[in-house]
Amino acid sequence: MSSASPAAPVSDLPDLGDTRIAFAAKSDRALWQAYWLFRVIGSPGLTATGTVLTKVALALHLPVKGLIKATIFKQFVGGETIQESLRTAERLAASHVGTILDFSVEGQDDDEALDATTAETLRTIAAAKENAHIPFAVFKPTGVARMGIMEKVSSGATLTAAEHEEWERTKARMLRICQAAYDADIPVLVDAEESWIQPAIDDLVTDMMRRFNRERAIVFNTVQLYRHDRLPFLQESLAAARRDGYHLGVKLVRGAYMEKERAQAEAEGRPSPIQPDKAASDRDYDAALRFCMDHLERMAVVAGTHNEASTLLLARLMAEHGVARNDHRIWFAQLLGMSDNITFNMAAAGYNVAKYVPYGPVRQVMPYLFRRANENTSARGQTGRELGLIMAERRRRKRG
Repeated sequence: MSSASPAAPVSDLPDLGDTRIAFAAKSDRALWQAYWLFRVIGSPGLTATGTVLTKVALALHLPVKGLIKATIFKQFVGGETIQESLRTAERLAASHVGTILDFSVEGQDDDEALDATTAETLRTIAAAKENAHIPFAVFKPTGVARMGIMEKVSSGATLTAAEHEEWERTKARMLRICQAAYDADIPVLVDAEESWIQPAIDDLVTDMMRRFNRERAIVFNTVQLYRHDRLPFLQESLAAARRDGYHLGVKLVRGAYMEKERAQAEAEGRPSPIQPDKAASDRDYDAALRFCMDHLERMAVVAGTHNEASTLLLARLMAEHGVARNDHRIWFAQLLGMSDNITFNMAAAGYNVAKYVPYGPVRQVMPYLFRRANENTSARGQTGRELGLIMAERRRRKRG
């Protein structure tokens, strides 16, 4: 997008509580369905029971696919294929919201499956090249590399001859994806993973940025600010980019593996990499936003957040720095099915906004859906906000 639009006055920030804009694309029936889905997700007992029953039904090949597609799949997933997801992308584009196609098949780590995920990621890049409302591609490193090999490389252990060959295949997959993104001029986001495999990912992504980010940010690393060491890592990453003459692309998130990280650290008898509390995560996330805005001449940032305060902070910083709302170096991103109040109100106000749109066969994306349900259950504040906004919009519509 052009950066010609005037910067907004600091006082002229979007109203993220405007439910009319947030749910304009939802019919009364769709709003009612979302209300009951979040009511169920907000109950730990119902969510746990539903997860177990769904796993059993799928294992027994019972005819539950239709029910799943009509409920939780419909809320959080764009479709089973790229083609189905493009219909979701068109609906989002009608509200000036971009789509990030996210192939969300998990838990496969043989070479055949890893090559298949690489090929699917290449297809998402091709789809983005043909659709102006798909501004980014994305992939999970564990979709193209076996977790065990990344853990061994991250630890600095000596690889066997077979492992060395495996690692070379991993690097080749990463190179294929980033080369395709560069050739198509489509930025690609590399998701973050668990801390014990992240060093190998960081090294790979840095190599790709050094190769492809000479003119602008094409390859983006992901920084999880619920880790207490990531703000210094972000600062060091910019120093490396300046030293080696490339642009730094970063996606900022809070994080997604808190319980697993703490349990792993305890089991190994080492300090946890996770922040002591949410306030510390919020502090570092907002500090990262400020850092990026202070160095925008060498950076591009995707603010992946469902946090209203952080969203408005970045909008305020853009105004203070005289940066246009549609400057191509700054994007806001949320997951499909969540925080529509942020997504659609920011888009309506002229900011660059995109939804992560997961897709894949119902059976294969169930791990993603189970995790999304459990995360919403444990994050009661998030579920409460979703329900509160939906209820407010239903009341508004009843008032006419």
